[in-house]
Amino acid sequence: MKTKILVVDDETDLELLIKQKFRRKIREQAYEFVFATNGEEALARIDEHPDTDIILSDINMPVMDGLTLLTRTHSEHPAMKTVIVSAYGDLGNLRTAMNRGAFDFVVKPVDFADLEVTIEKTADQVRQLRETLRAIQENNILKMYVDETVLNFMTRPDFENRLLASETVEATVVFLDICGFTALAEKLNPTDVVSLLNTYFDLIVKEVIAQGGHVDKFMGDAVMGVFRGEHHLDRAIDAALSARAALKNSETPLPQGFDYRPEVSIGVNTGEVVSGNIGSASLKRLDYTVIGDVVNMSQRLQSAAKAGQIIISEAVYERVKESFHCQFVGEVTLKNKALPVKIYEVVE
Repeated sequence: MKTKILVVDDETDLELLIKQKFRRKIREQAYEFVFATNGEEALARIDEHPDTDIILSDINMPVMDGLTLLTRTHSEHPAMKTVIVSAYGDLGNLRTAMNRGAFDFVVKPVDFADLEVTIEKTADQVRQLRETLRAIQENNILKMYVDETVLNFMTRPDFENRLLASETVEATVVFLDICGFTALAEKLNPTDVVSLLNTYFDLIVKEVIAQGGHVDKFMGDAVMGVFRGEHHLDRAIDAALSARAALKNSETPLPQGFDYRPEVSIGVNTGEVVSGNIGSASLKRLDYTVIGDVVNMSQRLQSAAKAGQIIISEAVYERVKESFHCQFVGEVTLKNKALPVKIYEVVE
């Protein structure tokens, strides 16, 4: 990997000397040198070469001295590292340079063998720093695609040994489907569809997170939320009620000529689910999710719900009837269920 080095010094013969001493490194494209004669010119060179790795700077220069330049680069370009190369090697200048962010200090006349060692050491530090910054950026991007619950699971010490392991847990699964959105999407242009759907999803997700749940996945215009831990069923229903209210009160403007009020149909079910990574280890494509009859039943309850309804099974009703106002809806035949199922609506 090529190391780009900015040399800042007003000595006219230094550029030629650098090119001679490091001709092999330049020829092998291990080093690339850029030159400036003062701090102000150096800042212009950095603008031209933002991928600069190392700055080799003198202290005593016209227009802008090396210590002033160091202050600027340390604050504005933290991934670049500066090595002071100066005849002013007294303790005062050394301490000032280090306090302003210098990585190292080389005293003139320059020992080029020592300078090469210093460059290599500095380049390693720059690479490590940039890898860390890149990892932080990638992690922040990853958080936009992967729920925090999954990230916490991935940080377990034994994560790699448990890629395809699973566990049985008690959980509540909620499916929230935005009603009538498919028909609306057929009439809107794609940009408006994505923008509107993301706005509605954001309202729903905020309520899921507020009640300690996590979003397992987005499916078309539906959201699957999972709640675990203490009082997970009550928290899931509270989230469903809040999400319904948030969409009902939404004042998101629509393109001219469209009249649409967002509503959700919601299914809630609770019980034992299998939690773990589902997918192919060979393909290195896995989803951390929950599966089981509880999940299937929740989705089918949502399918049976009308716009604005929160539908639960009779078993769930028996567990929450003292905490929530519910009313009997009737018996329905759900997909892949042999017998009719009694369902209830959570009113408030």
